Amino acid sequence: MGLIFLYTGTGAGKTTNALGLALRCIGHGLKVIIIQFMKGRKDIGEYVIKDRLSPEYEIYQFGRTEWVDLKSPSEEDKRLARKALKFAEKVVFEKKPFLLVLDEINLAVAANLISVEEILSLLSKIPEETHVVLTGRYAPPELIDKADIVNLVVEVKYPRKLVNIKGINY
Repeated sequence: MGLIFLYTGTGAGKTTNALGLALRCIGHGLKVIIIQFMKGRKDIGEYVIKDRLSPEYEIYQFGRTEWVDLKSPSEEDKRLARKALKFAEKVVFEKKPFLLVLDEINLAVAANLISVEEILSLLSKIPEETHVVLTGRYAPPELIDKADIVNLVVEVKYPRKLVNIKGINY
């Protein structure tokens, strides 16, 4: 397979980093597929832009609009995460993306929605022409070891008012 990028840490900006890489690929006419674990809000910027960046950009969400209770996730949250993983395995062969972003997959493992073994199994099947991005807090050591490029996003300073600025909010 291609390169594995991993963005983790407790700071804001992991998905934003992945989207920046995706935008660079799209700028060169390369196919990008984003699969969002635990996200189901259709009003976020990376989802709203999908039609304008098509056909190079596709985004799929597998989550509810509500936050996942990380200590006690629902069966629905687990079902959606498994569905996302199966979809990723299918779409990588059908659509052959240059870049596959598995957004919040690290956090899905930390919340016990899916296992690290399932992710490693998926990664072992990725074609060599596809690069993969794994995002989310609390990346397990096995994924950190597997990744070629690992970035730790650490919060140094974060004004809480950013949460309410449309287009910039995390």
